[in-house]
Amino acid sequence: MTTNDELRQRLVSRGAEALSDAQLIALLLQENGPAAGALDTARRILESFGGDLAALASSDVARLRMCEGIGVRRAAVLSAACELGRRAGVAASQEVTSVETDEDVVRIFHPLLAHLAHEEFWVVYLTASNRIIERRRISQGGVSGTVVDYRLVVKRAVELLCGAMVLVHNHPSGSARPSESDMTLTERIVRASALFDIKVVDHVIVSSSESYSLLRHGRMPE
Repeated sequence: MTTNDELRQRLVSRGAEALSDAQLIALLLQENGPAAGALDTARRILESFGGDLAALASSDVARLRMCEGIGVRRAAVLSAACELGRRAGVAASQEVTSVETDEDVVRIFHPLLAHLAHEEFWVVYLTASNRIIERRRISQGGVSGTVVDYRLVVKRAVELLCGAMVLVHNHPSGSARPSESDMTLTERIVRASALFDIKVVDHVIVSSSESYSLLRHGRMPE
């Protein structure tokens, strides 16, 4: 029977990537002794979230406590580990200084937005050579949407004398596909920005499980 000590030794000798999701969670759930019980509990926890680590990571202690009766202490340990991972992702995203593709945008904003239970709308203001001048949150709303004043988006672009910008927002629902209102807002910002020779390069939508680039899908308004 595999013990938690053996799991720890495997982690030390082969790296954390050598352990499965359930094994990593098991190490957090149980400090000593056989790992079988902790592994079974870890698998059931994952199943309760449909195998979605992002959904697990976004859960609070109260929600985690409901999983398999793991108790406050172990729920707190899981929550702390998830938060550390999220903060590490946010810190790494700050190292991105330019935007060449939508993958760069996702790398910046997935740690910031994917776990949120409400929508936020951000703009990345760029130089003509795609270097990041500023990342700014324009609005924050509810579960199903947020109100964005496109004039504020363009006003800040003019103030910064930027050459281009990328629009970004999240969908708490889990689906990253753009809504009709997303497309309408994008078109308004594109038209208003064109009056000042500022290009809207892309509009990227992120969710817990996927992302969607209007540019990549050929849906950016001209």
